[in-house]
Amino acid sequence: MQRLSGLIRDYAWGSLTAIPELLGRDPSGEPQAEYWLGAHPSAPSQIDGVGLDELLVEHPEWVGDRTHRAFGDHYPALLKILAADRPLSLQAHPDREQAELGFKRENKARIPLNDPKRVYRDDWPKPEMIVALTPIDGLCGFRNPAETVDLFDQLGATAEISTVIGPLSQRKGSAALAEVFLDILSLDQPDLVASVINLARAHRDDPTAVGEFARSALLLNRYFPNHPSILAALLLNQFHLDPGQAMFLPTRTLHSYLSGVGIEVMANSDNVLRGGLTNKHIDVDELIRVIDFAPTGIDIVNTEDDAGLTRFLTPTPEFALWRGDLTSQPVELPRTDACRIVLAIDGEADLTTSATQLNLTTGQAALLPFGEAVTASGSATIFMCAPGV
Repeated sequence: MQRLSGLIRDYAWGSLTAIPELLGRDPSGEPQAEYWLGAHPSAPSQIDGVGLDELLVEHPEWVGDRTHRAFGDHYPALLKILAADRPLSLQAHPDREQAELGFKRENKARIPLNDPKRVYRDDWPKPEMIVALTPIDGLCGFRNPAETVDLFDQLGATAEISTVIGPLSQRKGSAALAEVFLDILSLDQPDLVASVINLARAHRDDPTAVGEFARSALLLNRYFPNHPSILAALLLNQFHLDPGQAMFLPTRTLHSYLSGVGIEVMANSDNVLRGGLTNKHIDVDELIRVIDFAPTGIDIVNTEDDAGLTRFLTPTPEFALWRGDLTSQPVELPRTDACRIVLAIDGEADLTTSATQLNLTTGQAALLPFGEAVTASGSATIFMCAPGV
């Protein structure tokens, strides 16, 4: 059991204060979007100044045989604090086969890893889950096309954009959504978007689904004025998470977080295919190949009690996540057959083994090696991630 320090990622959509407050640090004056705890080579966490990616290769006994058999030297889980003060780009992440083929293809083409046009930074899939610490709003997966047509109709925008969304009424399901999405990516009519935004203003206070639809359009327009990809974003389901709720995002799912702070856990990858609401490179052909255009709904992740902790039930083999609300009564942390990362997000947690004790205050983290039985107590909220196999 050793203290683990993560790395902050500064992106323009990040919060000025949320991550510093969680880590017990002074704000830097710059947006801080993510705090990474894991072994991704682009931003590995550290133990005594040494990267976790190196340490886990040097100490395979910390990882455990089952994880090694499944994933080799690539530790599969990545834990993050995410803090969004403004909308992220529309994005999707590849599945394993797509990531392996794409990474191989771009390596063969000798595209540098830091090239802005590079899509695949590694050969891993990137399913993920977000657990809300504050209310979180976002977009995830394509709404049923008939419902989207009805929302544009209630907005009064059907006539203005009939040439764009027409296929949603004329064709079914995935084919219609793929056609409309591709058309929007090539759209060069800011006046058309502006007319939709003007209509949305009349519905901003409606306590109905069309009001939520209108408010999302106006929020996106604040940061991306009259940008055509606002129309792409309006094809997606809108979701809201209250603190403690979680949502799982499978690979190939187009999504965006609009605002909020949460704990994010994902496969240990940095593969992002952007699909709008960004000035960064969009590889349209690859995006269309990766995205799943099947209409879907929003499902809140189920949980179960696991020896005094709450486990979030997700299907991916790359990660598992627990939440613990500690008291003075010690609880044994699960999964001694795996290497685990523990993060305290408030209060103080005492982690104890047969040989040592480690105190975690707000924002501090620890690595618990394979086979190490650890009990936790105190007055704190902790999150613990591990491989999902």
